[in-house]
Amino acid sequence: MIKVGVIGAGAMGQHHIRVYSSLKGAQLIGIADVAKERIETLSEQYDTSAYTDYRELLKQKIDAVSIAVPTAMHREVALDALDRGISVLLEKPIADSIQSADDLIAKADEKDAKLMIGHIERFNPVVAKLKEEIASESLGKIVAMSTVRVGPYNPRIRDVGIITDLAVHDIDIMSHLYAEKVRSVHAYAGSVMHKFEDYATIMLGFINGHSGLIETNWLTPHKARTLTVTGTKAIAYADYIQQTLRICNERGETNVRIEKKEPLVNELASFIRCIKEDTEPAVTGRDGKAALEVAISAIKSYKENKTIII
Repeated sequence: MIKVGVIGAGAMGQHHIRVYSSLKGAQLIGIADVAKERIETLSEQYDTSAYTDYRELLKQKIDAVSIAVPTAMHREVALDALDRGISVLLEKPIADSIQSADDLIAKADEKDAKLMIGHIERFNPVVAKLKEEIASESLGKIVAMSTVRVGPYNPRIRDVGIITDLAVHDIDIMSHLYAEKVRSVHAYAGSVMHKFEDYATIMLGFINGHSGLIETNWLTPHKARTLTVTGTKAIAYADYIQQTLRICNERGETNVRIEKKEPLVNELASFIRCIKEDTEPAVTGRDGKAALEVAISAIKSYKENKTIII
C-alpha cells in the first residue's frame, strides 16, 4: 500500500483527495492547506488527518504526495518533498521558470524519487485511443493537428495567463501524439480582463515538419475541449469532455468505441503504479519542462511579435 498525502486543497486538490480516498493501492494519510476550515471539513469527509502547514504532513510516514498549489509555489513545496525522498505528482505546469523545473528534475534524480507532472489529458481515454489509431496508421501519415480549448474565465487563476494554464495541455498532447518535440512557436495573444493574456492563438512547428494550431481563451461563454488530427488517409475529431472520437475517410464516418473513465483516476493510478513497480512516470519532469519551455516561448513570441526557435 502506497501511503500518500495531498498538498493544496483548492479546486483541483480536492479532486486528488477524493480519488485517493478510494483508489486501490493507495492510502490517504493526510492533507494540507492554509485554509483551516476547508481542510478540517475535508479531513472529516475523507477520514484523514489535516495540516495547515504542509511541512508537518511531510514529516509523516508517507511515500508520495500530490501537489496542487499555485504555480509560483511549485518549486518550494516540491523541493521540500523530494528532498525527503518523497515521490511527487506535481500539477501542471511543472514550475514558473525553466530554472525551477531544472532544480526539481535534479533533486528527483539526486534522491531517486519519482517526479510526475499532472498533464491530465494524457490520461483521457480518447487520447489513449487516438494514440493507438495513429500508431496503427489508420489515419495515414499525420500532417497537422489543431485544438480548441476555450471557456469562461475562472477567477481562481490569478498567477499565470491562459498559455501557461491551459495551452500547456495541448502543447504536451501534440508532442505526445507526434512523439516529437516542438521546434518553433509563433503566438498571437492579448488580455481583455486578466492581468496576463486571456486569449491566444499559437502555431507550433515540429522537428519533422509537422504542424500544430492551438486556439484558447477565457472569453467563450461555453466550455469546449476538442482536437482535430489530419492524416493522409483520414481525419479524426476528438472531444475531451464527451470522450468521443470520430474518424472520417473516403468510405464515410466511424464513431470509435471509447471506454469512458475519469482521467484523474487513470492519472493517479499510473502514479501509484510507477512507485510500486519502480518505473519511469508516464509524464516525466523532463516532459513537463519541455511543455513549459514551449509555453514560455509562446509568451515571448506574442510579446515580441516574432517566431521563437526552441
